[in-house]
Amino acid sequence: MQVNGLSHLHSAQSISGPHRTHAAEATSRADSWLGVDQLDISPEADLVSRVRDLPDTRADRVSELRAQIASGTYEAEAKLDVALGRLLDEMAG
Repeated sequence: MQVNGLSHLHSAQSISGPHRTHAAEATSRADSWLGVDQLDISPEADLVSRVRDLPDTRADRVSELRAQIASGTYEAEAKLDVALGRLLDEMAG
């Protein structure tokens, strides 16, 4: 039953009446949105993702390098250049 104001009353309408038309319109509108979703990943999130893929720290190598630094036998300048070059290569590609 529809009630439009105080003086207009309409009887009940059949289910297959105007409801079918509205459902078809709603479906066509929903179909028009298919394929519109998009995901943008920030550069920071991409970097975090790449860092997670790096291998675990090699504790034996870290201990060895710490011992070399403590004893003064670690060649810092040459090793720093190599490490910096590798870091820049990894960040670039």
